[in-house]
Amino acid sequence: MSTPRLSADRESCIGAGMCAMTAPDVFDQDPDDGLVLLLHTEPPAAHLAAARMAVGVCPSGAITFHAPEPDHA
Repeated sequence: MSTPRLSADRESCIGAGMCAMTAPDVFDQDPDDGLVLLLHTEPPAAHLAAARMAVGVCPSGAITFHAPEPDHA
C-alpha cells in the first residue's frame, strides 16, 4: 500500500501558522515570509493524525492530503 502524501500551495497560504502549531513535526513557517514549509510530503505514521488535523484547520485551504493510490497486483 502506498503512503498518503501532503502538498502545500504557498501562493494560497496566508501565513496563519495553524499547520505549524497543529503538526510541528510536519509543517513549519518560512522565517522570511511566514508561509507554510512542508517538512514531510509523506509524514510518518505517528504524525498522520496531526497532519490530517492541520489540513482541516488551515484557514486558506493551502494544504492538501492526497489519499494513497491503491496497489495493483
